Amino acid sequence: MKQYPGFAHLFDDFFNSNFGVSQAGLLKTDIREANGNYELNMEVPGFKKEDIHIELSQGYLNIKASRTNTEEEKDESGKLIRQERYSGSCSRSFYIGDGYKEEDIKASFNNGELIITLPTEARKIEETKKMISIE
Repeated sequence: MKQYPGFAHLFDDFFNSNFGVSQAGLLKTDIREANGNYELNMEVPGFKKEDIHIELSQGYLNIKASRTNTEEEKDESGKLIRQERYSGSCSRSFYIGDGYKEEDIKASFNNGELIITLPTEARKIEETKKMISIE
């Protein structure tokens, strides 16, 4: 591929980065078992705590990080010479099974690392017997 001066890395940065972070590097997760809990350590670089949403739905733990950013560069007279916009999101889902409730799952976020802790044993769902009438 022919390289053009001044444009050599323009598309490399555009397609391979997410504010300086590789797209493939987002939401890398390590899962450990310790002290009767599972601990999910997720790398979420470049995101703030308010950009991250965690949801428990039908046995799935869904984690989504999304944000929008606009950068402007103006000359001395205030004329716009460059404006860039970015909007993106990434997500992961883990099937943890039925029996977990929101209060069973704890999450903390510090310096680009999201830590989610949940018990290794899901609550046993109490089955209530229902009588079926015969017509």
